[in-house]
Amino acid sequence: MRIRLLLGKGLNLYQTSIVPFYSTKFTKTRLDQTLRSYHRLLYEKAYVNGQWVEASSGKTFDVFNPSTQEKIGCVPDMNAGDTERAIQCAAETLEVWKETTAKERSNILRRWVDLCNENKEDLAKILTLEMGKPLQESIGELNYGIGFLEWFSEEARRVYGDIIPSPAKSKKMLVLKQPIGVTGMITPWNFPHAMITRKAGPAIAAGCTVVLKPAEDTPYSALALCELAEKAGLPPGVLNVITCSRDNSAEVGKTLCKSPTIKQISFTGSTPVGKILLEQSASTVKKVSLENGGNAPFIVFETADIDKAVTGVMGSKFRNTGQACICANRIMVQDSIYETFLDALAKRMKQELHIGDGFNPKSTQGPLINARAVEKIDHLVQDAKSNGAIILLGGQRKEGNFYEPTLIRDVTTDMRCYNEEQFGPLAAVIRFKTEEEAIYLANNTSSGLAGYVFTENISQMWRIAEKLEFGIVGVNEGLPAMPEAIFGGWKESGLGREGGKYGLEDYLEIKYVCMGGLE
Repeated sequence: MRIRLLLGKGLNLYQTSIVPFYSTKFTKTRLDQTLRSYHRLLYEKAYVNGQWVEASSGKTFDVFNPSTQEKIGCVPDMNAGDTERAIQCAAETLEVWKETTAKERSNILRRWVDLCNENKEDLAKILTLEMGKPLQESIGELNYGIGFLEWFSEEARRVYGDIIPSPAKSKKMLVLKQPIGVTGMITPWNFPHAMITRKAGPAIAAGCTVVLKPAEDTPYSALALCELAEKAGLPPGVLNVITCSRDNSAEVGKTLCKSPTIKQISFTGSTPVGKILLEQSASTVKKVSLENGGNAPFIVFETADIDKAVTGVMGSKFRNTGQACICANRIMVQDSIYETFLDALAKRMKQELHIGDGFNPKSTQGPLINARAVEKIDHLVQDAKSNGAIILLGGQRKEGNFYEPTLIRDVTTDMRCYNEEQFGPLAAVIRFKTEEEAIYLANNTSSGLAGYVFTENISQMWRIAEKLEFGIVGVNEGLPAMPEAIFGGWKESGLGREGGKYGLEDYLEIKYVCMGGLE
């Protein structure tokens, strides 16, 4: 089915586009066939202490395919009491797990990597089924997520201490690094595989045990990982996954944060929720790692290669239908190339963006995760339009949870789409005149997760990269995230770093040992 925008004579040329819309019809028969093809990795129970368990209340909640809005299944709706029991299991296991050697932990993680690779296709289908992203994107997420397990299987053997030259002949001064203890994790729905491996991988490598709550929209990817971890030889109680509905999320999160047994909290999600978890964790003064929301500037200078910049926007903005925390949120283009850039971006969007069910090989844009997400993006578009911005492409809801990829020009700093994290397929383009203005606009936000700059001027590349107040900066690159690199933000976008050689640090305590009487 193809939806043609209604035209009138003299309308802007951008509005003559045809937006392909591939059918989202996904019959019950096809759903059943899809489920059967990889049912061995679909679990409808939580995973605690190596056992598949139900909620103590017996309650469950339904999980839906965001593309078709059909029910996939149901999982346990666990509560604070269930969470406490999982924490206790993790604490008991910790006493044994922390005594394992780095090589033992490395070998188990390596086997987990191999099993994930062997089952990659089935894991990707589960991910597309519950999250909606196109299957090829799900394969990409699997490659990214498995990469973290591979990386930390290697880094497990590289946790080095230190020897400090002593000022006293009778003393030896040593620094040890040891596992911090039981960790609590809360992961999001937009990357339901990779956000788990990016957190649980280093924690397990460091010798910690894990109690993890996945997003209520996407629990199945987390549970499939548990099955493969068990097959890899991960002992019972090292990785525990507790599922719960939106109604119980607050009490489960509070239990993790306030528990004196939990020594570290790792969270990826919205900034408001991150602040709540940080406040709750203060009562036990635990270490907190936060990857909160972003408001990424994407700066295109007149010195840029426009084709490269447009390619960068296409990858950064429309990956996962714009549902990523480091997506380009404010596309800032220098005045002298503003019109040229808009022409080029509109052309690429019309050519490359096709919305539809994630299992349709022609689809490049899946659904938004739920109706609330559709409402939010539509409100941002309508606010911009009512305040003078011009919609060049898209701007319309489609069937179910789908929204047209949207291009808006003449965005100003008082519009909601400029000031709020969009989390949807909206390219909001603002113009600037000078480098100084671009830097000011980019940094004038409470967020500091990712920023992007496109220029062919080497001096300008270095100058802007240093001045941007963000934890991640892409220079002529719209997709900077890799397992080998660090990931984390400045300002209200978070605390701590994930990935890379620094990714283990949040799961380690550092200890100074002074040995005396050695004369």
